[in-house]
Amino acid sequence: MFNSKKPSAAPAVHTLLGKDTLWKGEIHCGPTSLRIEGRVDGSITGTGEVTIAPTGFVEGSITAKHLIVTGKVKGTVKVTECLEIHNNGLVEGEAEVGSLVVDEGGRLQGVCTHRDKGAARPEAAKGAIKEPAAEKPANGEAKAGAK
Repeated sequence: MFNSKKPSAAPAVHTLLGKDTLWKGEIHCGPTSLRIEGRVDGSITGTGEVTIAPTGFVEGSITAKHLIVTGKVKGTVKVTECLEIHNNGLVEGEAEVGSLVVDEGGRLQGVCTHRDKGAARPEAAKGAIKEPAAEKPANGEAKAGAK
């Protein structure tokens, strides 16, 4: 009669940098989640989720699996999965993303590049270079046959 499944809870925040906190330097957070409500002057490196709250400001670089911005980020952003910029959120600088979601009121100012998972592997890049060379003779043969 009733669904016995419990609603999923919001992901837990493992590390919180409070509203009135200034961090200068590097933050390494691994696969755990990080929420920034204060200011970071430096770099954030993690393989989990990083959230920049409405009061948060990061000037530097961020590397994460998933980045949610409702505050401000100025610098270089590398996100393996999804970059979300929500209402009043601002990302200014270079962004390399797996996917991008920008809500109404969110802003991205700078250069955004889609991360192609296949291009990161040297084997895929070599294959892509060889492919056009293999196609040229086929095109040449078709032209020769047409004459």
